[in-house]
Amino acid sequence: MDRVVVGMSGGVDSSVAAYLLKEQGYDVIGVTMQIWQDEDRALQEENGGCCGLSAVDDARRTAAMLGIPYYVMNFKEEFKEHVIDYFVEEYIEGRTPNPCIACNRYVKWESLLHRSLSIGAEYIATGHYARVEQLANGRYTLRRSAVLDKDQTYALYSLTQEQLRRTLMPVGEYSKDEIRKLAGKIGLHVADKPDSQDICFVPDGDYASYIRENTKNQIREGNFVSSDGRVLGTHKGIIHYTVGQRKGLGLALGYPAFVLQIRPETNEVVVGTKEESMVSSFKVNQLNFMSVEGITKPLRVFVKIRYNHRGTWCTIEKTGTDEIFCTFEEPQRAVTPGQAAVFYDGEYVLGGGTIL
Repeated sequence: MDRVVVGMSGGVDSSVAAYLLKEQGYDVIGVTMQIWQDEDRALQEENGGCCGLSAVDDARRTAAMLGIPYYVMNFKEEFKEHVIDYFVEEYIEGRTPNPCIACNRYVKWESLLHRSLSIGAEYIATGHYARVEQLANGRYTLRRSAVLDKDQTYALYSLTQEQLRRTLMPVGEYSKDEIRKLAGKIGLHVADKPDSQDICFVPDGDYASYIRENTKNQIREGNFVSSDGRVLGTHKGIIHYTVGQRKGLGLALGYPAFVLQIRPETNEVVVGTKEESMVSSFKVNQLNFMSVEGITKPLRVFVKIRYNHRGTWCTIEKTGTDEIFCTFEEPQRAVTPGQAAVFYDGEYVLGGGTIL
């Protein structure tokens, strides 16, 4: 009987994942990754936190009901290094990070998998809405969820071949409603628990205050400037802004203004019109390929440039050892440095990287 460690966040998806795997005959162990310990418990519960003390309580109750062993593993140091520090540093450098992608790659997979293998597990599993498949070419990749409106492959594009080979994602074949109904049918107390929202370590959503509290860098006011260099006003500090942002700029220019670029070296935020915010091409680095080992010629693919992006068509071309140039078929807004661009070949993740 193959042993699988299920990362249990205390939510309905990972709870049902554990149930499904037990039903399939696996030797299931439940684990909650304790990554953020200094929390306001009530606030975390109110915000549906996925990684706090409330998550431990819910996951432990679920494991007891399913009759599986349950443990809490401390990954606080790994989380601080790969997620919190990265999050803060990226904003200081004028980029907009996706901490969930970093957490998936380095904490939920790399660290958890290493510990799981050390206790004799063959696999790890999560409640993500995605499907792991091995293709005819022998490579492992992610296939989009059976119900696309819940698909979470975008946030998982950076997983390695070894991580994918050792991963099970049983809820990817279901819709959210089906998962909740199944949870209710088997009597799980989390059947109607709200989904987690926002970034788990900034439950109030005030990223700028969090960054100020967790950096030694001085956050200074600076100039809003036009693309031709004219000073248009004063900004509160570059950590308050992201490329594509429209609201909260505090500028009265007589037209809707959008953030076009953030320049940490001069402490400037470039703003302009909606037309100026449209981008025809961009570059990506920190590449990770899934369904193929790499690309050698231009390729037409479907791309998502942020988690809630509907996706669009582009042509990608390798322009360096770790660089791809992407040309949209239709210009797009808010192509944001620091975010991920994920490329799809039909239902399968071809690969992705970080927008420059």
